[in-house]
Amino acid sequence: MKLGIGLTNFSWPIPTGELGATITDIARTADETGFDSLWVMDHFFQIRVSGAPPESPMPEAYSTLGFLAGITRRIALGAMVGSVAYRHPGVLIKTVTTLDVLSGGRMYFGIGAGAPFDPVPGGPGPVFEAEGLGIPFPRLADRFEQLEETLQIAHRMWAGDESPFHGKHYRLERLLNSPNSVRRPHPPILIGGSGEKVTLRLVARYADACNLFDLPGAGYADNLTRKLEVLRSHCEDIGRDPAEIEKTVVTTVDFTDGVAPVAEHLHTLEELGIQHALITPPGAWDKSSLADATALLELVR
Repeated sequence: MKLGIGLTNFSWPIPTGELGATITDIARTADETGFDSLWVMDHFFQIRVSGAPPESPMPEAYSTLGFLAGITRRIALGAMVGSVAYRHPGVLIKTVTTLDVLSGGRMYFGIGAGAPFDPVPGGPGPVFEAEGLGIPFPRLADRFEQLEETLQIAHRMWAGDESPFHGKHYRLERLLNSPNSVRRPHPPILIGGSGEKVTLRLVARYADACNLFDLPGAGYADNLTRKLEVLRSHCEDIGRDPAEIEKTVVTTVDFTDGVAPVAEHLHTLEELGIQHALITPPGAWDKSSLADATALLELVR
């Protein structure tokens, strides 16, 4: 199983000016010890599930990925996942392409509809942060349409098709993308979410990877099994081999009882068909949790 690091909580008790050095230590540790990937969240405000209030530090995702690309050498990088409403698709694809070029072909393109993460009224999440910063955030049905158009635009820009794109939500007159990506035919497209009618259908048609929820508690195995079966069915409908799609999950790891129980859980996920686990601790990474994660890496390889 591949193992990735989620860099999601920046609430270290340090001066703001030391954030860069702290992130550098974590990223280089992940890069040098053999982790497969390193991820940030595409949020402007912190979200409650990361264990910190919305006022906690939350660097912008793609600026952070550019920083990470410059201080690492081999590890894959990505946003888990980009909210389609936050950036115009032409600019977003250009941004991801630039990062892929400058990192030597190490980018994933993580994208999703940006469904509200925290359903508490007024709570932190995409709607809350979009309203806070004045970003238009249409209803979910429109965001799914925007997501599909963005995926169509991405495939065309990475294929070198410069012809106009006239969709319901976006109108682009020339899809010029120079320089184009190092990774060919394009950076792996990862769609986040597990909606059975729309999201997994889009995964089957457009994506190279999916990201599902590793929900805590009883029934997580049955839930993942069902989602993978639905994805398989969507692939069959269009004649695609589901083995072409990398199956990933984000999972919170608690090393209180040691590394072995976490490794056992990851092995169970692998038996269910998960190929890439992106791990994050309940709070911010520190030297202890990084050491445990490194020991975990040795157990799951």
